[in-house]
Amino acid sequence: MAEMRRKKHSSALNYRRKDRWKVWKTLIQILILIVLVWLIVQALFHFKSYEEPDRSMWTNDQGFVALTYFGVGRTGTPKHVARAELDQQLQALYDQGYQSISQEDILQFYADGSPLPEKALFLAFEDGRNDSVLYSQRLLEKYNYKATVLTYADKMGDNRHRKFIQPRDIKRIVKTGYWETGSNGYRLAYINIFDDEGNHVSNYLDENEADKTSMAYYNHYLMDFIRDEQMIPIENRTEMEERITADYLAMENVYNRTLGYVPDLYMIMHANAMYRGMNRLVSNINSEHTERIFKLHFNREGSAYNTNEENIYDLTRAQVAPYWHTNHLLMKLQKDTGQSMDFVLGDEEQAGKWEQLQGTTEFKDDTIILTSPPAEAGQLYLKSSAELTDSRISVKLLGNVVGQQTIYLRYDREQDSFIRILLENNEIRIEEKGAGQEEAKELFTTTLDEVLWKEEDLAFDKASVYTLDQATSGTASEEEEYPSNIQNTRELEVVVLGNSLSLSVDEQKLVDQLEIDQAVASGGVMLEAMYHPQNEKDDIYDGVFLDLIIKSLEAGEEQEVTIFTNKPTSLQEVIRTIKNFVNRTIDWVIDVF
Repeated sequence: MAEMRRKKHSSALNYRRKDRWKVWKTLIQILILIVLVWLIVQALFHFKSYEEPDRSMWTNDQGFVALTYFGVGRTGTPKHVARAELDQQLQALYDQGYQSISQEDILQFYADGSPLPEKALFLAFEDGRNDSVLYSQRLLEKYNYKATVLTYADKMGDNRHRKFIQPRDIKRIVKTGYWETGSNGYRLAYINIFDDEGNHVSNYLDENEADKTSMAYYNHYLMDFIRDEQMIPIENRTEMEERITADYLAMENVYNRTLGYVPDLYMIMHANAMYRGMNRLVSNINSEHTERIFKLHFNREGSAYNTNEENIYDLTRAQVAPYWHTNHLLMKLQKDTGQSMDFVLGDEEQAGKWEQLQGTTEFKDDTIILTSPPAEAGQLYLKSSAELTDSRISVKLLGNVVGQQTIYLRYDREQDSFIRILLENNEIRIEEKGAGQEEAKELFTTTLDEVLWKEEDLAFDKASVYTLDQATSGTASEEEEYPSNIQNTRELEVVVLGNSLSLSVDEQKLVDQLEIDQAVASGGVMLEAMYHPQNEKDDIYDGVFLDLIIKSLEAGEEQEVTIFTNKPTSLQEVIRTIKNFVNRTIDWVIDVF
């Protein structure tokens, strides 16, 4: 009997546990549904209308800035900027005095010299994704900004492409005044493709057929003759012109059928090709159709600034990468326009503990974001560390894999002596430099565990004019093992005691009591960030230092003294973990359903 009662009691407990789990499971499902309903309401219902600016106050006759975003998500990915980050960037632009301008404003600027606002901003979202409109709509309302949504015609009116905005949605958002329409062309497809080992893959691949991880050389469908494995054209001029013309005619037919008109603005795929390396015959047929169909053409990507001397069919824009933090964007605009920017500082109390030597820094809760100047190093020096000898530093480095994040120890600014730990392109190095030495000496180096990334994370923008020798040589360089837009987290702990250094990465000890120069005895702590030449499109770099703790060990390891930390408290850490879990769960639901 006792055994039966025990079993019944155990069974009852199990049922109660299951019931509690069912309750929690139901609550989580309800929460997710509420969030999804809220997102749908945000997407379908717009309660504000765009307020037209007072153009009589505009006096700018010099030029304007053009920025595009590939995509916007609830949280960030290697290809889509997070909504919160977009909000902060638009807030910074708004605070700088930027006002948005329309396509018609640009046309009038070049046609008859009609002025623009002092700081004029043309804003666009490429690729025609639903989530870009969903997450940016409220921000456009918040700052009274107008933007252009760009689409591929072959995605229009096809229910299979549910991630892309459809004609009925375009018509609805255009009515609010916050949106205009533009085109990226008819479709995204690739020709003349060689893989990273120099093998000819195919003459043609649709976007969904391409293995982006192994494609080293390729071109876009409109950018060249179709060629064989020897890079010899397999079509004549007439065949090439008929093929390209068919794409433009198909695009026109789709837009006229689904929207009732063809957008006035075109951003060709791939940028920087027409008039700059593309075969002249191919360029001519593209130009003929571009100027026949469209009124504006953003043909180039790189510089954000268009002067009053540009050709309206050869305009330029900067594509804002998802890994750009706000100061990165402002640094880019400062470089392109020559106008000084008011950079975002963040936590003033934290900032007061550091001296900015080069670049700029945002102190954001538990994160230090150190942005370098173009083609130079960003440097940040801890004021209270000048006489530091023995120390322990722990930190998580979150910047892009392709780039350099560095921690300097015992940095003597007058003698230019130091010990430093560099994380660059997934390689960790320890170097030292004594007073009077011209170059730093390498003490230790190793390649870290492979960084995992997915094909869909790849920012696929390598199309270019290339030779047979280039194509067949492949891309065997280890330096280009990782795409320039991939981010990663590495957790470092370094301990310097006397003339020895120990280093752990991701809780694995790599170096134990490595001997260092006794003459490099004391000095400050400095953080550094710098771009890597592999990233040919972007010479600005954001070093991201999370949960930084700097401790003095001068009284011994048993009496550590914290001289700086931005690591959250235990309660804050729990809250952060919960938020991250909820974000991942919601993102998963959105992606799946």
